Amino acid sequence: MSVGKETANRSSWAILGILSCLGLIVMFDETMILPAIPDFIQNFNISYSTSSWLLSAYIIAAAVMTPIGGKLSDIYGKKRILLAIMATYTIGIVLGRFATNIEFMLVARALQGIGMAMFPIAFGVIREVLPENKFATGQTIFSSTFPAGAILGLIGGAAIIQNFGWSATFLAILPVAIVLWVIIFKFLHVKSLVQENSILKQRQTLDITGTMSLASAIILFLSGVTFLESGALELIATLFAASVASLVLFILIEKRAASPLLDFSLMRSKSFLPPTIVLMLTFLSIFMVYITIPVLVRSPKPLGFGGDALAVAEVQLPFMIVFLISTIMSGFVLNKIKNTRLTLIGTVISTMGFAFLFLFSSTSEMVSVGLTILAVGLSLSITGGFNTILVSVPISITGVALGMTLLLNLVGMSVGPAVSGIIQQLYQGTVDGVVGYFPTHVSYDVIFITAALISIASVLLALLTSKNELAVPNVENSH
Repeated sequence: MSVGKETANRSSWAILGILSCLGLIVMFDETMILPAIPDFIQNFNISYSTSSWLLSAYIIAAAVMTPIGGKLSDIYGKKRILLAIMATYTIGIVLGRFATNIEFMLVARALQGIGMAMFPIAFGVIREVLPENKFATGQTIFSSTFPAGAILGLIGGAAIIQNFGWSATFLAILPVAIVLWVIIFKFLHVKSLVQENSILKQRQTLDITGTMSLASAIILFLSGVTFLESGALELIATLFAASVASLVLFILIEKRAASPLLDFSLMRSKSFLPPTIVLMLTFLSIFMVYITIPVLVRSPKPLGFGGDALAVAEVQLPFMIVFLISTIMSGFVLNKIKNTRLTLIGTVISTMGFAFLFLFSSTSEMVSVGLTILAVGLSLSITGGFNTILVSVPISITGVALGMTLLLNLVGMSVGPAVSGIIQQLYQGTVDGVVGYFPTHVSYDVIFITAALISIASVLLALLTSKNELAVPNVENSH
């Protein structure tokens, strides 16, 4: 299925359909274990702060590999790198099935997180094969697979966990991942614009040193966050200092590299950096709540709702459904409302959702309402923010630009669960007749109000972005 002038329309939509399946399986994988977080805490005998690494390990690997995947796809071809990433992701699924301790599971989750690096490559292919007037529609279709996959993962994962245990969830997604790999291997053929430029390809190399220093900065920072509740000030200070040093080293390396992992010239673009930071803050706040809800639902009364894995799915399902519908609708709204204004509206609605959860989270029904409000805000923010970024960079560096964007977004996603886990660990109580310690209502209030404050910051930045409506040609001329 190659892309050419004669078959562009038919093959382009077919390619979009194939790539959209990536969103389905990866989001299924990410959400299917959420209802089992309390089970992991008990089975692996870990703390609430340590349990946050079930998401953080996944997201850190994604944060490190996303810009690398985008870079490699620009050098060696999108299909080749896409298949390699998918194979790694599949290995991670297999290992997750046989994990018997937290260390083994974190390795499996990290390999699964590498699968997130497929998305900037897929976005780049979609931008290449679809005409400009159809790109917003293609973006909407592809983006809608994220909440669709999350819905399937939440429902299917809860049912599997309830009846067969969490280890069986990995077997559910394995055949689909293998079949999709075979389909892409046999039928997807895309000729990258960058690949055709042999001179540019010869000049590009992978910055291994920069990659390692970036990974160190992220891992050390999150390790410092995780140890905050331990009170080991010397260790915490050392981890944060080492993280800063690694980040400084990364910046120095990138500035001198012949082919840097990140394009720092993009950071000076007012059409690129502000919406990227807005998205990062949005994901940070959302993921603080993301990992909190399963614990709230499954903790014993009166500290929680005393539900099971299926109850977690029932509470979060409205969020997923509304997120899916809102994501689809926001793509059409984007044709009538400027992308920066759509982002602003989304951040405002998200802030309202966090405020609602802070004020009304005493019942599972009210929590579902609050999550539903968040779903609308999140979908508008993502659609508006990503579209602003995608149309602001030249097509030749789409892979690098999207890799940078997703890197910062994933940093937000990884910090969110870590902060949430720390707060849950700090404010704990006991329940008569039940063994163990569980987060108190204070912990949930602190999490919700913190997320609301972070969301307010994203509103202010989105407002600033909407006032700086720079023309796209100005951005392209900066390159």
